[in-house]
Amino acid sequence: MIEESRRQPRGSLADRLPPQDLEAEQATLGSMLIEPGAVSRAMAIVSEEDFYREAHRRIFSAIRAVDEAGDPVDVVTVGAELRRREQLAAVGGGEYLTRLIGEVPTTAHIIRYSTIVHEKAVLRRLITAGGEIQALGYDNPEDLQSALDSAEQRIFEIAQQRSSREYEDIGPLVHATMLHLEEASKRGETVTGIPTGLDDFDRLTAGLQNGDLVILAGRPSMGKTSLMVNNVALGAATNRKRPVPVGIFSLEMSASQLAEMLLCGRARVNGWSLRAGRTRQDDWGRIGAAAGALASARIFIDDTPGISIMELRSKARRMKSNEDIGLICVDYLQLVSTGAARSENRHQEIGEVARAMKAMARELNIPVVLGSQLSRNVERREEKRPILSDLAESGSIEAEADIVCMLFRPSYYEKKKNVEETEAEERARIEREKNQPKGPDKAELIVAKHRNGPVGTIELHFQQDYRIFDNFDRFREG
Repeated sequence: MIEESRRQPRGSLADRLPPQDLEAEQATLGSMLIEPGAVSRAMAIVSEEDFYREAHRRIFSAIRAVDEAGDPVDVVTVGAELRRREQLAAVGGGEYLTRLIGEVPTTAHIIRYSTIVHEKAVLRRLITAGGEIQALGYDNPEDLQSALDSAEQRIFEIAQQRSSREYEDIGPLVHATMLHLEEASKRGETVTGIPTGLDDFDRLTAGLQNGDLVILAGRPSMGKTSLMVNNVALGAATNRKRPVPVGIFSLEMSASQLAEMLLCGRARVNGWSLRAGRTRQDDWGRIGAAAGALASARIFIDDTPGISIMELRSKARRMKSNEDIGLICVDYLQLVSTGAARSENRHQEIGEVARAMKAMARELNIPVVLGSQLSRNVERREEKRPILSDLAESGSIEAEADIVCMLFRPSYYEKKKNVEETEAEERARIEREKNQPKGPDKAELIVAKHRNGPVGTIELHFQQDYRIFDNFDRFREG
């Protein structure tokens, strides 16, 4: 009978040995050698590095190689693979492989055997991480926030049950990719990532993909926050087929302001009228329905002003761990600090934040949508349509991004009537226009970079009263 744990008296020598269960390791390997179905079930739980004994790691690796080659897994085929690798004698010979079969009470418990092996491996990794964190503390680092982030990241990786190896075999990756593509093909879906509800954008990108950093750039008051919150975030959280929890980090607007924006966008109610108490009676039905939909949506807002990239990543990890968020939106890049004293080189500082955001997307394996300002160079040109070089302050933003989108509304510049404005005059004009009702406003979402697909320009309509963008087809006939 396999013991799930062997508790030793405190202070004994055995208590200081790394956690292990050799009987569970033997039973796992023996089950894989007996029953073909046990191979896939075990591999879904354990990896080669989970085994404590080196001989067991080698046997598991040989089993995996035989299985990936499409051959039946048994004592003969695995023994031949080990012999080819010149490792058969090192693992105990064919006699030990036969003995593994005899150590299995029943293959029906393969899931439990594998789980025990994996849990012991996690405990060993926890011990290793504890030693690394202890050494980090004894080093007396000057940057405390960076040290805390490193320690938290190490524990987070273990909590997410990630392997500590530095490379992955292409075989399992290709197999998983093929299964994903086959499932998407069977469903007949062209959007394999998270849909935004902007149909042309979703067709161009196949949705927001896990691990991608998506830059959404524009000049002030062009509609970046509206698109990010009322379209991307709300669309993902309320999608009827595949809703995902969404985390929003707002460095410019408060959580209550975002909630109001979401409510007005969802209900298609004028925000200024709502705040001024001028809402029409027939609006309240839509407001009530929108409030119900938002209340059930899993949207989590953090409005910490001036948040550092270290703190943002820490909070994002907790959101992922506690709420299993599938998308993060950050508004916006230039307001995120590095946590250190302000650098003399602003370009370098912005680049550091952009790299950290891309690293966060990969670490959490979810898309990150990051708002960014465009430089004032746009205002100085006769052609106002933005280009990649207009990304404010750092070319490394473009380098780190998987997708770069830029918002452009021609009417924004037409209203200036070629009159040069100071910044103060521009702000005053924008403030006045907030209280003026607006109809549908043609807009362009320019996908200027797409690392894994085509680029292009998406036509949209901006409903300024509701601060939401619509598919262009919605107004094409009208």
